[in-house]
Amino acid sequence: MIRLRIENYLKKIIEEDAGIGVFPVEQEQFGHYSTNAALKLAKIRGESPMQIAEKIVSNVRGQMSDVFGKIEIAAPGFINFWLKPEVFQSEIKEILKKKSSYAKVLKDKGKIQIEFVSANPTGQLTIGNGRGGFFGDVLANVLKFAGHKVVKEYYVNDARASTQIKELGKTALGEGKTYLTKNLESQIAKIGAKFKNLKTKKLKNDLYGEAGYLLAQEVQKDNKKFIEKDLKIKFDKWFSEESLYKSGAVEKLIRRLAEKNLTYEKDGALWFKSKNFGDREDRVLVRKPVLNGQAGEPTYFLPDLAYHLDKFRVRKFAQVIDIWGADHHGYEPRLRAGLKALGIFENGDGKFQVIIAQLARLIRGGEEIKMSKRKGEYVTLDDLIKEIGLDAARFFFLMNSPDTHMNFDLSLAKERSMKNPVYYAQYAVVRCQSILRKSDVGCRMSDVNFSLLNTKEDINLMRQLARFPEIIEEAADKYSPQILVRYSLDLARTFHNFYEKERIIPPSLKLRRASGEEKGLMTARLALISATLEIFKNIFKLLGVSMPKKM
Repeated sequence: MIRLRIENYLKKIIEEDAGIGVFPVEQEQFGHYSTNAALKLAKIRGESPMQIAEKIVSNVRGQMSDVFGKIEIAAPGFINFWLKPEVFQSEIKEILKKKSSYAKVLKDKGKIQIEFVSANPTGQLTIGNGRGGFFGDVLANVLKFAGHKVVKEYYVNDARASTQIKELGKTALGEGKTYLTKNLESQIAKIGAKFKNLKTKKLKNDLYGEAGYLLAQEVQKDNKKFIEKDLKIKFDKWFSEESLYKSGAVEKLIRRLAEKNLTYEKDGALWFKSKNFGDREDRVLVRKPVLNGQAGEPTYFLPDLAYHLDKFRVRKFAQVIDIWGADHHGYEPRLRAGLKALGIFENGDGKFQVIIAQLARLIRGGEEIKMSKRKGEYVTLDDLIKEIGLDAARFFFLMNSPDTHMNFDLSLAKERSMKNPVYYAQYAVVRCQSILRKSDVGCRMSDVNFSLLNTKEDINLMRQLARFPEIIEEAADKYSPQILVRYSLDLARTFHNFYEKERIIPPSLKLRRASGEEKGLMTARLALISATLEIFKNIFKLLGVSMPKKM
């Protein structure tokens, strides 16, 4: 990694730990990379940043002349570096050599669990589920590429004791239509008939839970099939909330909290002393613990806490990342308080990160589409995928950071032109493939004279390709797949510009008929295009976007 190479060298010649940063520069007139080392050191040494910069530059020029073509100091003390073409040319060789493993980290960086989507099994997935789902899937891909062992998990909210499942049970028994149950009429009729004729001493509330659980399994089957087949998301584990009750984990948790004197009863409910651990108020664990012999109603918080205790204590994940919808805003403090009360964070044995996926507004022709369950207007993710396709859905959702509200332009997503971002990126791939197909001859890397790649456009494209390892590192460290999406557009823009300005293969000239000098340059540029295609393959695989051969 070029940036890391510069950074490590600076650390060797600078004794102080000043938090030195080296960062790529967008505009080439200010260098390829720049550092704020002199500005950081000025605060420690009490010297002028410009004087410190002069000392650093003098040292670097003497030791790294094979790397830098030019070094300049810019007020108030930035140091700007221009790399020699050979550095970028060498990186192209690495890309062509390593291909799909280029920039892939083989060192084990630890085990991470990412839980996402986790939609209630009471209806079809919404566009909100799509935003969090695609984000979680690509974040997992990026973290794996960056060296982590990642487990992608879906938490199925199917507990018989939960209020939502009991309400679903009323639908199954013909006593309500609270939840969307599209295409499940036959299953509802079958479940209803089973319980109608069932002679049991169970309370009606328990029957609701049982019937709701059975119907939830049917809904979940459909959702799972849609997720795997249509969304192309493969989960490593589907974790059932009901299993926490069956295993006794929920009951054990209540006892444990009671033994630690962290619960109390008030207003007929069981409370957790959440406020003692950083939450703004105490939280209810169970509503109506016991009333006329009827079982209590656990809140979402109780099994959620048991579930996360299982993640850290039983399965021993070093890090847990939860991706939630906007309706869970403000829920994190109570869960973090519960984990803290149970000693999860005492010895640095657990890292817990919550990412909230904000709402997305659907826009068509400049006007917002008002979504309504009653009218059935683009409520489901299935509707959206059928309207614009999976590639556009993934790409558009991933373009924005999940913590920002976004406008999803349906008209633009469907447009087959360079205005459409996913079309623009995919068209670069199509161009690469087309050029390589028409070149009519292959070449060995030993035959390529990479030193011929020295024009401004050659260097700009090589420089962009060489940034891929840095992009992976940044996207993984910041949990920001959108960085990879933006990079794909930057790379596409750089390639399209290269394609328009540089001669690759004249239409009337086949590579095998070219003269020696011309053939050398053409061969080098074909190698550069091959490297570009390899990077696009890596990007699109991580994003889950297809690689079209023609458009």
